Amino acid sequence: MRASRTSGHRSTKVLAAALLTASLAVGGCGAGDDSGAGDSHKGVAADSKGGGQEQRAPGTGSDTASGAGAQRPAGPAGAKKPPLAKSHVIRTATLSVEVESATKALATAHTAAENAGGIVGNETTERIDDSHVYARIVLRVPQEEYDGVLKELSGTGKLLSRKANAKDVTEQVVDVESRVKSQRTSVARVRDMMDRATKISDVVMLEGELNTRQTELEALLAQQASLKDRTSLATITLELSEPEAAQRAEDEDPGFLDALAGGWDAFVTTLKWVAMVLGAVAPFAAALALLYVLWRLLRGRLPQRRTAAPAPAPATGMGAMAAPFPSAGPATGAGEPAEKPRPRE
Repeated sequence: MRASRTSGHRSTKVLAAALLTASLAVGGCGAGDDSGAGDSHKGVAADSKGGGQEQRAPGTGSDTASGAGAQRPAGPAGAKKPPLAKSHVIRTATLSVEVESATKALATAHTAAENAGGIVGNETTERIDDSHVYARIVLRVPQEEYDGVLKELSGTGKLLSRKANAKDVTEQVVDVESRVKSQRTSVARVRDMMDRATKISDVVMLEGELNTRQTELEALLAQQASLKDRTSLATITLELSEPEAAQRAEDEDPGFLDALAGGWDAFVTTLKWVAMVLGAVAPFAAALALLYVLWRLLRGRLPQRRTAAPAPAPATGMGAMAAPFPSAGPATGAGEPAEKPRPRE
């Protein structure tokens, strides 16, 4: 009987101790909640310094649910692994090709880029020493068409040099995506805290923090867009050059067709020069012909004026009366008879 009383007394003590421990635990939790509510402003300041840590709104209780969510236990060891991320590679290439006509090669490059679904970037064309043309063009083509376009451009002429580069940026892409996601969550949390803030000082502080995090988010988004552009489209830089005139003449061996073409060109060139000379001489020839016709007309009239006898001057006195009667013969001396005419036989 005494033993049963002793055991019952002990069990009562154990039960009382358990109840006391539970009461202390509940009291400690309540005190923790009260202290969290009283120190809410300190929690906001700590969040503004930490950046990505859990934050508490002014005048509210502690975010115990967020802390519990952040401390979730890891999954079982036998769980399936997530699928591997898609590889992201930046591909660039530089080609130097010697062609007969840089203009035709540029047209071929434009067509190749358009057929592949790409775009044409920068393009530069210049003439060097008035003998040959140099051109440089940048093409952006999809990764799937990169090899085909590169092969097509290499066959446009004599390949002088080729340089290709591939850089794997998968880790960088994944890291930027993760940072963008975290930064968006952080910005949303700060905005939520601004909606729940009651003090002007807290609102001002949260606005500054929001601007800072928003700027960081925009920088991450720009970096993400740049990576996406460089990994989705490959960059091909094509440099085109023409051979110099002397080198081109040495490389070409003349044949019958070349000689025929050269003769025809010389004939056509001669005709052109003859036509140019005739065109230049025609005005002078027309003027000379006109002068010659005038000279002929004037020359036909000048001799007639020179051969016509001048009209006799009128005589006066005795001379005027004796003039109408010409002498019968030569004058004879005085006292000599005139010679009689001989009879005709």
